[in-house]
Amino acid sequence: MNPTGDDSSSTTVRRRVLFRCWHRGTQESDLLLGSFADACLGKLDEGQIDQLESLLDCSDPDLFDWILGASTPPREHDHEVLCLLRSHWAQYPGRSSRGTDLERQSRSDHP
Repeated sequence: MNPTGDDSSSTTVRRRVLFRCWHRGTQESDLLLGSFADACLGKLDEGQIDQLESLLDCSDPDLFDWILGASTPPREHDHEVLCLLRSHWAQYPGRSSRGTDLERQSRSDHP
């Protein structure tokens, strides 16, 4: 894949990642990851896309905890893209009401 995202392979990967971000299975995860992908996917380089894909292989409760700061991610997932996700969520419009719902869900998933 070329870092500028110009080739068809890069386009295919980005489309696949965008789809995965918007089709997680719950509205909360779709909103969190999908809005991040809409805002940032075009700016990510090949390595960052690989990092995002590795996060997409994780469970939603784990991702919520890591993004919301409820728990520390394992070393292999504590990387630049997770920091970008945290920053995106911190700046997300309307976060206060949605953030509360996500935080409640995260806590209820982990007794």
